Amino acid sequence: MRVALFVSCLVDQMWPSAGVATVEVLRRAGCEVDFDPRQTCCGQPAFNTGYLDEARHVARQFLDVMGESDAEAIIVPSGSCGAMVHRLGDLFQTGVDADRAREVAAKTHEFAGFLINVLGVQSVGGHFAGRVTWHDACHGLRDLGLRDEPRQLIRSVRGIELVELPREEACCGFGGSFAVRHPELSVAMLDRRLEGLDELGVDALVSGDVGCLMQIEGRLQRLAESRSVPPVRSLHLAELLVADGALP
Repeated sequence: MRVALFVSCLVDQMWPSAGVATVEVLRRAGCEVDFDPRQTCCGQPAFNTGYLDEARHVARQFLDVMGESDAEAIIVPSGSCGAMVHRLGDLFQTGVDADRAREVAAKTHEFAGFLINVLGVQSVGGHFAGRVTWHDACHGLRDLGLRDEPRQLIRSVRGIELVELPREEACCGFGGSFAVRHPELSVAMLDRRLEGLDELGVDALVSGDVGCLMQIEGRLQRLAESRSVPPVRSLHLAELLVADGALP
């Protein structure tokens, strides 16, 4: 299948290794991957903070670029951005932009959901002899209904052991601008989310959303510094799936 990669702003600017790994996984799954360098933000930050006119302006650029693609599917390694693409109809309810929003949304898939539910992937060949835990990003879990799919992919990695944190569906407290506007509450939510992590003895915490991973990694690093111990690694799902005996 020929697919187009929508890489997301945070992957592009903050966690490019997740984008590179996503391309590698898709190619291993037999896909031809296109990437249009003109792509920009889908409009989610402005939309979530109530700046709807600004969100429409950014979203139109997204639709201009992705709407031109003749790929069979658009893949995004982010549940939050995938959910936003499916919400573009809230910004454009009538007219040409509304039609384009529906067409683009219809072929846009979150990374893990695409591999399992569209391609029927069983394994992409990764192997890692270690223990990991999974964090469900809110948009992927609640908006897109993706829970089992990433866990199936993790278990496909040879040698791996997946263990669950308590309160496995709890939010990490990121929420985009929420973490900036309410930092104390955000950190308190994250600390509650991470309760029990030390007892699991994991090598890495894995998620499908870079926003969550940035939030979690920053806190894990600070906690490790205060205890003078190495931090638990934070990895995007795609990075884990291309592991070759050791974590990247």
